Amino acid sequence: MAVEAVGHWTLPDSAYAMWVRGELDDYLRIPDDGTRVEVVGGEFVVSPAPVFAHAVILSSIQRGIDYAQFQDPAYPWRVVQAINLDLVEVGDGYIPDLVVVDAEVEERGLAEDVTHLRPDQIALVVEVTSSSNAHNDRRPVLGRRVKPTKWSGYARTGVPYYLLVDRDPRDPGITLFGEPHRREGSYAVLGEWKFGDAVRLPDPFGFEFHTTTWKPWTA
Repeated sequence: MAVEAVGHWTLPDSAYAMWVRGELDDYLRIPDDGTRVEVVGGEFVVSPAPVFAHAVILSSIQRGIDYAQFQDPAYPWRVVQAINLDLVEVGDGYIPDLVVVDAEVEERGLAEDVTHLRPDQIALVVEVTSSSNAHNDRRPVLGRRVKPTKWSGYARTGVPYYLLVDRDPRDPGITLFGEPHRREGSYAVLGEWKFGDAVRLPDPFGFEFHTTTWKPWTA
């Protein structure tokens, strides 16, 4: 079972600056096996490669968008998986599981061979939780010290919609967040579904995907 480990490192520059320059992975000697390094709340986070069930969920969502485009060639949304997202406004760098962008962003990204996207280019971000790092995808937990998460980072940088697929067996489900409050770093809940439901996202997306095969992670 993958577990999270916390350590203290002396870096030659900030974790964010090294991440943006593409130097952090090499400095930490991260193996080229799908392991991800992100900067959340100014601290680097190392996550193992996603498991098969995680990838199946993302494929289900992508098929929904692909089918919407097949039905309507003018459908404006495109899917990009595991792209670097530079949140310069908060000094973080994430690798979302999936982002939805408009066709112009996809076309420009291909033409310019970009290595990072920015929050203002993202229409919807999708994260699927894993047992090792689910807390980084959820809203911050209130306590003596509220640590920023990707949920609050997306909100602070104005990503319009955030779809969270939580595979925690204690309360699995799908939540659509929106209406980001940038100063507070928070979202409103726009929709909630259980595993097994047919999920149809509202406008401006208007696509549907099915979750009948989705399962929580196993201990």
